[in-house]
Formats: sequence, structure tokens, C-alpha cells
Amino acid sequence: MIHLPGGAFAMGSDRFYPEEAPVRRVRVDPFWIDETPVTNAQFAEFVAATGYVTLAETAPDPKDYPGMDPALAQPGSAVFEMTDRPVDTGVPSWWHFRFGASWRAPTGPGSSIEGIEDHPVVHVAHADAEAYATWAGKVLPTEAEWEFAARGGLDGVDYAWGDELAPQGAMLANYWQGLFPFANQLTDGWLRTSPVRTYPANGYGLYDMIANVWEWTADWYAQPKVERKAKGSCCVPANPRGGTRGGSIVKHDAARMPRKVLKGGSHLCAENYCQRYRPAARYAQPVDTTTGHVGFRCIVRG
Repeated sequence: MIHLPGGAFAMGSDRFYPEEAPVRRVRVDPFWIDETPVTNAQFAEFVAATGYVTLAETAPDPKDYPGMDPALAQPGSAVFEMTDRPVDTGVPSWWHFRFGASWRAPTGPGSSIEGIEDHPVVHVAHADAEAYATWAGKVLPTEAEWEFAARGGLDGVDYAWGDELAPQGAMLANYWQGLFPFANQLTDGWLRTSPVRTYPANGYGLYDMIANVWEWTADWYAQPKVERKAKGSCCVPANPRGGTRGGSIVKHDAARMPRKVLKGGSHLCAENYCQRYRPAARYAQPVDTTTGHVGFRCIVRG
């Protein structure tokens, strides 16, 4: 783990997506953070020690999902499949729920983590990430802690290394080059996840804070708000938190599934779709949804 001193920084962005605004000055206390996302090898050690079974390895209960076909109540997870032509990016047709897909079998039956032990673990639900963190004596970071860490000491820039995505053509993270979701030029050499530490660390010595996999945080999703300073105080708001569990639920969601904040973007983020390979970027993920591009890392406060 890497120890971060904490401090004040400009959180959010006014230059990309509306859910990132407004930019607000906040402060976080010192904390330790994992140098990389949790890897397949680390998660396998946890499972071997505890016998833990992830959500993707558990058949869903149709009672929890009104209108669900009982025949679909089988363990599995969402796997990305590249399309063979341009498609409407407003409809995520590249995701396919595949029976048998899990952290052990990232692309479904017949696949395994053999040879990719040093890649980030994926197909983990929020509860799975919390279970690992508890076993390791750690916790998940808040959104503010995560963003502070991702910025690496650079305040107000778009990316973890500055304001240019690929300075002088250098690939500094695992994201999609080309037109998503049908034409990946593979300039960075990876179609799916890449080994942790493949790309340079940020200013705090942290790897893969940007792209490769989205990362779970502890905060319920809500539109950012500006916390006001106490009257007469010169201090900026400290250790801000997200919304409430109830407030994170989409009203038209029949399953009433709450959502947590994901940070960092993934290998599926592209310039023509989901430019979220940035510290300020955020996404609302239902806590029961597992995919091949979401992982996590942990922190210890103090």
C-alpha cells in the first residue's frame, strides 16, 4: 500500500459530463491505498482462505427481479463482445449475460484466470469487494478519497498525468483506441484487461487509477453538491460523502436496486464513447451488477 498525506483538492470537472459538475474544493484526511487494483491472484487467495462465493456464482432469486423468466435464474455475469459493425452507442448491445461467467471464468465457460493472475479481478459485485476488504483488514475508498489518489497531486487537470490523453502518442493507460465497440486499433496492445503495473504510476506511485477496470467505491450515487463552509471558517469541507441508499435508486427500476459510485473508467472507454478514463469521471452502478470491466482496490484510513 502507499501512504497518502491527504489534503485539499478541486474535485469534479466542468468540461465533460454533467454528473461530474460542479467543481468543488474538498479535503480528505491521510490514508493508505492499494498500489494496484486487487488482482486475480489476490482474490483467489481470499476465496481459498474463506470459501467465499461471489454474486456472479450464485443463481439470482426471481422474487428479487419482477418479471424475470425463471429459466434465466442461473449464475453468470455480463461479458463484452465486440460488434462487427457500427451500432447505436445509446443501446449497449455489446453486453451479453453469459451463464457461467465469473471471476474464475472471465469470458464464460472454458475460460480461466490461468495466465492472467496479475490482471485485475473482474465480475465482482459491490458486496464481493466489501467482503474481500473486510478479510484483508481494509475498506473501500470514498469517491473523494479515490479521486484524490487518482489525481496523483495534480490539481485541476483532465487526466492522471496532465491535460493530454496521449502525449506525443504515448499510451499511458489501457483504454479503447478506435471507434467503439467495433474497431479497436489495439495501440496499447490490449483488448480486455491488462496486467497491473503495465503503465506508468501516477504522481503518488499508484498504478491503473485510470482505465483498465472501473473501481467500486463506498459511496451511494448522487449528483454532486457543494458543501458550504461553516460560518467564519477558513476550512474547506472535509471527507465528503455521497448520497443515500434510497436516493441512489432509479425510480422506474422494478427491482429497486441501489447504486454505488464507480470511478476510473475501463479498457472499454473510448474517445467516441465514454470518455471516463479521468479522475473526475464517475458512473452509477447497481450493487448487484457484475461485468468483465469492473474491479476494485482498498484503503486503510489513518
